[in-house]
Amino acid sequence: MVISSMAAAASSSISSASSPFVSQKDAGVSQFLSHPSSSIKIAHKKESTKIMSVMAERKPSATGSVKTGMTMTEKIFSRASEKSHVSPGENVWVNVDVLMTHDVCGPGSIGIFKKEFGNDAKVWDREKVVIIPDHYIFTSDERANRNVDIIREFSHEQGIKYFYDIKDLSDFRANPDYKGVCHVALAQEGHCRPGEVLLGTDSHTCTAGAFGQFATGIGNTDAGFVLGTGKALLKVPPTLRFVLDGEMPDYLLAKDLILQIIGEISVSGATYKAMEFVGSTIESLTMEERMTLCSMVVEAGGKNGIVPADATTFEYLETRTSVPYEPVYSDEHARFLAEYRIDVSKLEPLVAKPHSPDNRALARECKDVKIDRVYIGSCTGGKTEDFLAAAKVFLASGEKVKVPTFLVPATQKVWMDLYSLPVPGAGGKTCSQIFEAAGCDTPTSPSCGACLGGPKDTYARINEPQVCVSTTNRNFPGRMGHKDGQIYLASPYTAAASALTGFVSDPRDFLR
Repeated sequence: MVISSMAAAASSSISSASSPFVSQKDAGVSQFLSHPSSSIKIAHKKESTKIMSVMAERKPSATGSVKTGMTMTEKIFSRASEKSHVSPGENVWVNVDVLMTHDVCGPGSIGIFKKEFGNDAKVWDREKVVIIPDHYIFTSDERANRNVDIIREFSHEQGIKYFYDIKDLSDFRANPDYKGVCHVALAQEGHCRPGEVLLGTDSHTCTAGAFGQFATGIGNTDAGFVLGTGKALLKVPPTLRFVLDGEMPDYLLAKDLILQIIGEISVSGATYKAMEFVGSTIESLTMEERMTLCSMVVEAGGKNGIVPADATTFEYLETRTSVPYEPVYSDEHARFLAEYRIDVSKLEPLVAKPHSPDNRALARECKDVKIDRVYIGSCTGGKTEDFLAAAKVFLASGEKVKVPTFLVPATQKVWMDLYSLPVPGAGGKTCSQIFEAAGCDTPTSPSCGACLGGPKDTYARINEPQVCVSTTNRNFPGRMGHKDGQIYLASPYTAAASALTGFVSDPRDFLR
C-alpha cells in the first residue's frame, strides 16, 4: 500500500536555521502504520528532505480484513453513520446532531427544502435546527432585511426552538433573543458538544471543532436536504495531525499559530482533510483560543479542524448545556496522512499580507507598511478574549491610536463583557474604558460587520482603497468591501500595536 505524503518543511522566507516547524521525516512515520511487523520504505531525492511516499508491506491476513485504529474524525463518522469502522475516502450517510443556518444562506436553504419536500413539510427535528441572523443585520438594505424576514417566518412556521431573532435594528439591546456571530453564539448557547456532528451553511462552521466535534460548512442544497431528513452524505476525510509543544510566549495568540500553519502548508495544503491539533501548547489554550485556531482551518482548505476535549472543554460546557455527550479520541495506532511538529516557543508575531491567508510574514518585517485603519472583530477575532488582548496592548502603551480603530463584538454577550469585565492588571478598568482612553471607536452592535464587506452602509466597511490590519480571517481582494483594499490579517495583539503606530507593528514593542 502506498500512502502519499505532503511535504512538511517547505522552504520559507521567514524560516530561520532554528525553524519551529519540523518535517515529517524528523517527526517520524510511526503514526502512519498500525501493524508492528510493517516495514517502511522512504523514497526521496538526495537534495530534498521531502518524503515522497510511505510504503507499508504486510503479510496477507488469515482472518479476513484488518481493521486499523481510527482518528477522532473517523470515530465521529463511524458513530454518526452507525458503522463499526470507517476509512478515509469512504462515502457514508451521517446523522446530523445540529444544523445551523443564518440570514445569508437560510432563505436559499429554506427554498430548496420547500421545493423538494413540499410547502407544508416539517423539518426533521425542530430542536436540532439553529437559525441565527448575524451577517447583514444593521443595514437599510432592503434585500438584507428581507432575508431576516424570511428566516423569521420560517422559524415561526416550523416552531424552531433556537431562532435568535432581532426586530429592533435601532438598538440591539432591545432584542434579548438576538445573539450575533453564529459561530461564537453556537458555543455560548451550548450547541457545540464533543463527539457530535454539526453542519452549518457557513464555511467557518469549522470553528466548533474546538469542542472535539466534527463541524464543517455545507451548501444550501445540502442544508435543504438535512432540514428534511437529518442526514447528509459525506466523505470521510484523511487527517493531518499538528503537534504543538512548547511554552506559548506572552506576545503570541492562537491567531499567530494558525497563520504559521497556513503559511507553511498553503491555502490548499489541507484540502478536504481533517486538521487535528494536539500537544502541550494546545492543552494550555482556552476554549476561545481553540476556537480561533479551528476557525481558520478552512483557509488552508481543511474539511474540519478538531481539538481533543479535555477538562477545559468540560468546564466551559458545564453551565451551557444539559445535553449528554460522549467525547472521542484518536486511537494510539490511528493513521495520519502526515504529522507536523511545531515548537511554539520559537515563533514570532505574524501577519498574512494581501491578498491571501498563506502570504505569511513576520510582523516586524512589515514595519514600513503604513496603514489607514484597524478592525477588531469577527468569529475569528471578535470574542471576549480577543478584546481583552487588544486592551492589554493599549493599556501597556498609555498612548492614543494613530488610525481609526473599529471594534465589532461578535455577540451581545461579548459586548456586555467589554463594559463589565475588568481587564487584568488594569486597576478595575474595563475594555470599554481602555478603548475610549486610547481613542478607539465605541464598540458597535454585535454582528459579522465588515468581515465580509456587506452592504455599502455596513459599519467599518472598506469603501475606499485603504490598508487595514484586521483580526478577521480572509484578505482576498474585495473581502472587506473595496476591491482595491489591502488587508493584513493579524492577532488582536498585533492589530492593537499597529493602531498605536499607524504602521504594521510587532506587539513586543509594547508588551515587553
